[in-house]
Amino acid sequence: MEETQTQKLAVIGGGAAGFFGAIQARILSEGRISVQLYEKSPNVLSKVKISGGGRCNVTHSCFDPEELSKRYPRGEKELKRAFEIFQPKDTIRFFESRGVKLKTENDGRMFPVTDNSETIIDCLLEEAKKSGVKIRTKISILGIYKNDDPNVKRFRIQTEEGEEYFDSVLLASGSSRKVWGWLENMGHTIESPVPSLFTFEISDPLLDGFQGLTVQDVEIIFKNSKLKQRGPVLFTHWGLSGPAVLKLSAWAARELFDSDYKAELFVDWVPGLSRQELREIFLEKKKDSPSKKPGSRSEFDLPSRFWERVWEKSCGPEKRWSEISSKELHQAEEILKRTVLKVSGKGVFKEEFVTCGGVRRKEVDFSKMESRLHSGLYFAGEVLDIDGITGGFNFQNAWTTSFIAAKALATT
Repeated sequence: MEETQTQKLAVIGGGAAGFFGAIQARILSEGRISVQLYEKSPNVLSKVKISGGGRCNVTHSCFDPEELSKRYPRGEKELKRAFEIFQPKDTIRFFESRGVKLKTENDGRMFPVTDNSETIIDCLLEEAKKSGVKIRTKISILGIYKNDDPNVKRFRIQTEEGEEYFDSVLLASGSSRKVWGWLENMGHTIESPVPSLFTFEISDPLLDGFQGLTVQDVEIIFKNSKLKQRGPVLFTHWGLSGPAVLKLSAWAARELFDSDYKAELFVDWVPGLSRQELREIFLEKKKDSPSKKPGSRSEFDLPSRFWERVWEKSCGPEKRWSEISSKELHQAEEILKRTVLKVSGKGVFKEEFVTCGGVRRKEVDFSKMESRLHSGLYFAGEVLDIDGITGGFNFQNAWTTSFIAAKALATT
């Protein structure tokens, strides 16, 4: 790429946001911006490698900016406008124009057709090399400082090797407490980081022995809360996981942190039926199949072993429909429509650890991803107080915010 540089940019962080921002800054500026990318560890793109169980959930097939923004417990308002600039269609176009085809799964998640995150890593590494990004690994940065002297470049980056000066800095450092500390010293406010996207630790006899089973349509809600989610729930040996649980954990991240992950969870195992409809089905079974045992045949697409457990808890395993009392029918109805479970803690969702918290959004101009406090200082990805309900949404946040930062840099 032709070198007619007028600007010098430092990108801090060798993850998805850092790489995409560095590449786009080179491309959009047509080589006018010289880019150095700093990564403290020996390996770049390490989170990309493990995401999606090693397959890399690149983005999500939601192409309406307003709908897409609703998948972010923190950042919905700001990202709605940002997605009008760069959204999943643009992400798909970027990778497919470079020979990386993506596929959409039933739940909307998008992966490379190779089902291998190395495909995405290789693409980004190749593009960085081709566009002329200088990658510096195993570099420990000691601090970032703003210069007041108009005769020198605006930012000084201090490393163990010495100091370097840059016109602009793009911070794509993820949930780095060290970087957040530097930003606080520069006057920025950091919303306290707490875990988001995690499973629920629950010990309850109703759930025992079902690890690995999935109930496809469940509604879960916290007591004394308007926060609820509906979708698949997975039984684990420590409690509950699955899409509905992970989404609820993201929306309730701060409330659960404040309660030390102790809460009461209401579970509706058959959200498609009202209590009245459920009771009418039970009475019909009682009338049409009096000699059959209610637990012998699963209903409502519930796993058969879980269905048996419901009736064991309600009336015992031996009773037939004709022998079940109104009280016992009510107990079964109560379990199916309003199981009460005590959440006692949180588990980790695979290796994908997402944090809510970071640079306060009001202190950032999202049309440029530039600090409102310091011109020339830009942000992308999880360094901001933004998080999505699953990994693909967090990657899209990385692609979008880094693109907008690069576009702004290229036009300054």
